[in-house]
Amino acid sequence: QVQLVQSGGGLVQLGGSLRLSCVASGFTLNDYTVGWFRQAPGKEREGVSCINKRDARPYSKEIVRGRFTISRDNAKNTVYLQMNDLKPEDTGVYYCTADGITTYQAMCHSRGDPREFNYWGQGTQVTVSS
Repeated sequence: QVQLVQSGGGLVQLGGSLRLSCVASGFTLNDYTVGWFRQAPGKEREGVSCINKRDARPYSKEIVRGRFTISRDNAKNTVYLQMNDLKPEDTGVYYCTADGITTYQAMCHSRGDPREFNYWGQGTQVTVSS
């Protein structure tokens, strides 16, 4: 079955850390640009960190730069999002997405329409308490 499966969300206090995982099955994730998007209640989905296919160049938007790190483990067909120094405004449902054509910066600055990219994960809740 071709899919992205996410794990790793949860509840954390201000300043804490979480690591999200996005595992691909049925296709080789390294052949795809992968991004992490989030959606807070009442807000539009926004890209936060993206990583290019094959050369693994990473990109994070300014709102999370220096706190979030995206990386690949090709042997595990997985992309991670390490989130440090979490803030209440980081709260939301996080989604990973993969696309065979889009570049990493273009993906992160897109609107994150579910129809825009090839695959989406199921979403995972991240809640940061103050």
